[in-house]
Amino acid sequence: MAALALCAALAWGLPPTADAADGTPVVRLSAKEAGKGGSLTVTGHGWRPRALLTLLICGQNMIGGSNSCANADGRAVTTDAHGAFRGKLPVAEPPKPCPCVVHVATVTGAAAAADVSFAVAGHPVAPLPREATAGRLAVLTPPRLAGSSNLLTWFGAPAQRELTLTVGNLGTTPARDPVFRVGTSHGVFAPKWEEQQWRGTVPAGKKARITLPVELPAGAHGDYLVSLAHGGRTLVEQPWGVGRPWGVTLFWVLLCVVIPTAVFRTGMALVDRVRPHRPAPGGTHAAGRPSGSRARLRTKDRTDRTAHDNSPDGPGMPGDSGGLPWFSPDAAPSTTTSTERPTSKGSA
Repeated sequence: MAALALCAALAWGLPPTADAADGTPVVRLSAKEAGKGGSLTVTGHGWRPRALLTLLICGQNMIGGSNSCANADGRAVTTDAHGAFRGKLPVAEPPKPCPCVVHVATVTGAAAAADVSFAVAGHPVAPLPREATAGRLAVLTPPRLAGSSNLLTWFGAPAQRELTLTVGNLGTTPARDPVFRVGTSHGVFAPKWEEQQWRGTVPAGKKARITLPVELPAGAHGDYLVSLAHGGRTLVEQPWGVGRPWGVTLFWVLLCVVIPTAVFRTGMALVDRVRPHRPAPGGTHAAGRPSGSRARLRTKDRTDRTAHDNSPDGPGMPGDSGGLPWFSPDAAPSTTTSTERPTSKGSA
């Protein structure tokens, strides 16, 4: 592998440099110094195959993390099937003074990074800041995301967990109230960092169990990666699979059903109000006049009454088939006259 890398460097016209230990990614530059506006060829090998890498120019040897890098002028490359890459990087002035480095790091998957010294011509140079005398923390146990989703999360509320892990102080001084950086990333996007201070002290050579809250934006779902950094170094990365908020989907489905139904019912009510009404059978017209069948019945009734009044028998006479059987004064039976013969005395 080293021989192949040396041959490649000679073929590309790059100055050969000594390889790092086996398994460590290697980065080479086409020049050790260049001015702003120029370009720089960056090559490397020993990386993970088909990995996405970022190329950045950083000041202060990247002690302050990516905040000391020219992020806007960075570039991304992908390694080939053998873990090698080649890319052009524009020379830009980082926000921090030199000494500067070209920082190459993976974007997804297992974390891997490499730095190569580089001088930006005309950029200020300043001594490196003193390292803090706090202890050096290292992760001793695998991290764990504690917690679970609830009904509000099912309806799109922010998902919350607690990152729990055990760290040890490998330094010679105690770490008092250390400040960690917790980042969450989704897919190929860079993590969004948030500083959190853990209240407590980790004595030198001792360990402590820390718990830090982690929260995602409202409605977030999919595969996320939680990162924990301290002292400019990424301590651990933990995947987090967040379920889809199906309650929001159910809400929109119901909304799409209820609103059209309400609009339809309102429209039908308006149509029923403005359309002209048809007269019911046996009813009256809209102008208040009797309908044809009712008028005919009333006309016939008046005709029958007129004929009855003009009959020779007169009203209320026996000739009136519709009246009561009235009697004339002469034909009425007498209540005082009896047609029966009185029985003789002594007769049976």
